[in-house]
Amino acid sequence: MIAGDIQGQVAVVTGASRGIGKAIAIYLAGMGARVVINYRSSDTKALMVVDEIKANNGEAIAIKADVSVYTEAEELINRTVEEYGQIDILINNAGITRDNLLLRMKEEDWDAVYTTNLKGAFNCSKVALKPMFKKRRGKIINIASIAGLMANPGQVNYSAAKAGMIGMTRSLAAEVASRNITVNAVAPGLIDTEMITDIPEKTRIEMIKGIPLGRLGNPEEIAQLVGFLASPAGDYITGQTFVIDGGLSL
Repeated sequence: MIAGDIQGQVAVVTGASRGIGKAIAIYLAGMGARVVINYRSSDTKALMVVDEIKANNGEAIAIKADVSVYTEAEELINRTVEEYGQIDILINNAGITRDNLLLRMKEEDWDAVYTTNLKGAFNCSKVALKPMFKKRRGKIINIASIAGLMANPGQVNYSAAKAGMIGMTRSLAAEVASRNITVNAVAPGLIDTEMITDIPEKTRIEMIKGIPLGRLGNPEEIAQLVGFLASPAGDYITGQTFVIDGGLSL
């Protein structure tokens, strides 16, 4: 990817204080975007991402908001436009897991995963589309998961939310294409983030055995794919879901 492909554009990355979101934010800043680091809880981690971007001559700010709450998602986008005058790229990355077998799953665990992973994407997209419509330009990239495409016992809530995100991607892409706005999804497999490192080592080793390429992905590999879609190279791509999983879903 050539740095500067999105020079001066404004990108909002939800859930960007760690993991995949952090990698995406740093990568987009390296491409020349002015990046808004959205986070829900850790001021310290979010500001560390901002500092890292600035240390590499990038531009970034952090805005705290729980995107599962519509008014907070609205405030996130409105503050972005107030600060930078526009929003060009929205990365719906914020997500959580509350894994359990369905018979043991609490209703609040279903609701928490649904509202953060899927409703959060709805909230942010709905608000961001208003300024994008005015400019007749924009890109929305949803970070889904292979869990939305293949069976994953113990993750009925997460799988349903991510499958919903994939369906949302296709329908929204059709709705907004006439305004020169593209909507795509990226579906990562097992990526080396805190979500994976929290799994017991023995279980993690067994999971890796199921990956044809024989390793976990890294967040930077996801960021590079997102950067491609966010750049002019992705201008003629919309409504698609890109699986990046080392062959796990084959």
